[in-house]
Amino acid sequence: MEVLKISKREKLGTTESRRLRYENFTPAIIYGHGQENQAVSLSSYDIERAILRGEQLLKCDLDGEEQNLLIKDIQYDYMGQEIIHVDLTRVNLDEQVNVTVQIVLRGTPVGVENEDGVLRQQLSDLNVQCVVTNIPEELRVAVAEMHTGDMLRIADLELPEGVTTDDDPETVVASVSIVAEEVEAVAEEEEEVEAGPEVIGEKAEEESAEGEQAKPEK
Repeated sequence: MEVLKISKREKLGTTESRRLRYENFTPAIIYGHGQENQAVSLSSYDIERAILRGEQLLKCDLDGEEQNLLIKDIQYDYMGQEIIHVDLTRVNLDEQVNVTVQIVLRGTPVGVENEDGVLRQQLSDLNVQCVVTNIPEELRVAVAEMHTGDMLRIADLELPEGVTTDDDPETVVASVSIVAEEVEAVAEEEEEVEAGPEVIGEKAEEESAEGEQAKPEK
C-alpha cells in the first residue's frame, strides 16, 4: 500500500481552505479512537487517485508517524466534481468496520442479447461489514445468465469471504425486462408526476366553488 504524505493545518477557515485547494491540496480532518481531532491537508492528486481506485483504507505519513486511516466522508463542490473536504478516521488493521461498496454489473444478459430485454440496475451500492484490511474495492456481479423477467436480489450476491451485509436481502439489485414494459413503466411514472399538481389544482378549484356557493346572498 502506498504511503500518502499528509500535513497538519495550523490555520483554519474558508479562506485557508480555498488557498489550499488553489495550491492542489485538499483539506481533511482526522478523528476517532478517543484522540483529538486533527486538521490536516493532503495532495489533491493523491486522494483523487485513491478514490478512483476504490481505495477506502489509506496508509498516511503525518510528520514521520504512519497512521492507518479510513475514508469516512467525501465532500464535493456544488457541481459534484471537485473534492473540497475529506473526513478520515483512525483504525486498527484488525478492526471490524461498516463501509459502503459499489456494485458493478459484469457481462451482457441473455435477455438483452436474444430476448429484446433491457437491463436495469436498481441498487448501485451495498453496506457491508468486514475487517478493515478486507474491504472490497467493488462488488462485481455477473449478469450474463439473466433472462427477461429475471431479478437479482441482495440475497443472490456472492460476497467475498469475511464480508457480510445487513441490508434487506429482498432488495432488487438488477432486473431484465422487455422494452415494452420499460416504456410503460416510464410512462406511468411520468403520468404520476404530471397528475400530482393537477389533482391539487382541481381540489383547490372545487373547494373554492363550494365556498362561493356557501356565501349568503346580500
